[in-house]
Amino acid sequence: MWPTTRGAGNDSAPSDGNRAIRRSAGRTRAAASTAVGAGAMVLSLVVGGVPAGAEPAPATPTTHKPAPATTGKPAPETTNKPTPKPAPETTRKPAPAADQAKVTNIYWYTSRRVALWVYSPAMKTNIQVQLLLARDWYAKPKDRFPQLTMLDGLRAQENQSGWILNTNIIDFYKDKNVNVVLPIGGESSFYTDWKEPDRGKHYMWETFLIKELPPILESDDWRSTDVRGVEGLSMGGSAAMMLAARNPGFYKFVASFSGILQLSSPGMAQAIQFAQRDGGAYDSEKMFGKPSDPAWREHDPYVLADKLQGTSIYISSGNGVIGPHDQASDIPLLATNYSGVGLEVLSRVTTQQFAVKLNEVGVPARSAYRPSGTHTWPYWQFEMAQAWPQAASALGLSGDKVNCGVYSKFKKVAAKNKKVLGECLTPDYTVPGGRAQDFAGGRIITGPKGPKVVTGAIGGAYSGTGGPGGKLGLPISDELSTRDGKGRFNRFEHGRITWDSKNGTKVLM
Repeated sequence: MWPTTRGAGNDSAPSDGNRAIRRSAGRTRAAASTAVGAGAMVLSLVVGGVPAGAEPAPATPTTHKPAPATTGKPAPETTNKPTPKPAPETTRKPAPAADQAKVTNIYWYTSRRVALWVYSPAMKTNIQVQLLLARDWYAKPKDRFPQLTMLDGLRAQENQSGWILNTNIIDFYKDKNVNVVLPIGGESSFYTDWKEPDRGKHYMWETFLIKELPPILESDDWRSTDVRGVEGLSMGGSAAMMLAARNPGFYKFVASFSGILQLSSPGMAQAIQFAQRDGGAYDSEKMFGKPSDPAWREHDPYVLADKLQGTSIYISSGNGVIGPHDQASDIPLLATNYSGVGLEVLSRVTTQQFAVKLNEVGVPARSAYRPSGTHTWPYWQFEMAQAWPQAASALGLSGDKVNCGVYSKFKKVAAKNKKVLGECLTPDYTVPGGRAQDFAGGRIITGPKGPKVVTGAIGGAYSGTGGPGGKLGLPISDELSTRDGKGRFNRFEHGRITWDSKNGTKVLM
């Protein structure tokens, strides 16, 4: 029996205000019933097979420059806050004429985060891919590092990864010796190769991720090894498992957080059609064809479970019950994130069925079934951290850890700038003409005038020019405030880099 609020002193004649409260409560219960009822209806198909849906849209990004202005403070690196689309398509270099994937533009957010635009011959367009560079990227310039690809959800945006917008992924991986790969875009794509174009795009994501992108990441420029992992949330979790199963041995590690891990069971194609219509008006028949088309089974992780033999597997889901990151509704145990409740229930059922299938075919996996939680970002941030020890082991990094101290000339500078720099990530090391040391918030580099601090967006632009061995040479000042207090700049041996909130960074020779 749902509780109601009655008028004071007259149960039979509630006040107008209390009528409004009842109507509001009724609407809340109706909305919840609709969401949960829809989930239950779809779930009825899951007993023998499962449908899927789209996770709630990530937070709407706030449009601003990559490094927001803070008068009197260093131009900060962009962390997990929304960022704008960098250079518009019209300003990028033209795509190469040859039928070959190639980097056509590069934008450095910070010294540890860089965006590449890669021309995909399969999709005949530039695809943005962001990299979070390994901890020892600068300290060990001849080393190569394993790579970990992080896939987005159904409502993936065209200019930024949901992982960047909604989690602490940048800070989390700063001290880890892995190149993190963030493909941008792919709304409703399931990161697969589509049969036909839709909405002006012909998705060929599997070809891009498996064939076109790896030679670029594994080149001398981006120094990744062929030791690879892939993780994803919701649609990205389904896709991660799909890609790993369809390409045995390509990935050493695969993880699905709240993924839908059955795709071809009765009702599934119709459910995905509904989700893709809702998530950008896409047509699932242009992806895999009609429900009877063999392509649905050919891309179903459940059907392909035996192909994952030899791959380290992590799967997780909540159960739809209100958890620590949910807001309570007026219905017991039910969060206000009604769609997230139903979607997580579906994920839980399919994840469990997938785990049973893995067991039947003799493929080991780690399954994490959480006692609560809905289909939303804070839980996926948690799973990212929980999955890391297993991912690290599969990628050959189980014994890797930060091992550094701050000494000599660097010690005083690091202490003075502790708030900006944070903890050290590497020992000090040799660079052309001097020495350097990396910290969570930037770098200290010695020059003709002693150790200087280079951080944030200015640090990114400096890396883009080649750093200490590039055309600017070594730093000869710390980051300073402009005369009007609205910008920041560093001086170098052969020029300077400026930053302000209106224009971003500029390299001046």
